[in-house]
Amino acid sequence: MADTAPIFAALGDETRLGLVARLARADTLSIAQLTEKTPVTRQAVQRDLEVLEEAGRIRGTRGGREHLWQLEPARLALAQRSLAQISSWWDEKLAALKEKVETEPDTK
Repeated sequence: MADTAPIFAALGDETRLGLVARLARADTLSIAQLTEKTPVTRQAVQRDLEVLEEAGRIRGTRGGREHLWQLEPARLALAQRSLAQISSWWDEKLAALKEKVETEPDTK
């Protein structure tokens, strides 16, 4: 779980989450494409991309004069496994609570 904390922290920002959503719909995007039709400056988007890259969520590569960005699918799979573990834990806890409530005698 500790490996996924930076991923979830990076996705906790609305702008970064939006960048990930845009990258999910494309193979690669440049900074110009990612800032197109948004009020966010290139510098702000660049900082958010660097946070996502440090979290292992995306990766950047040089494509001529442009820096191209794409999702890092392996880290997404790690986050999905972590969410599945959390979901399973909650399912177990809720089932135990339900069993306890249903088997206890009514004291009213």
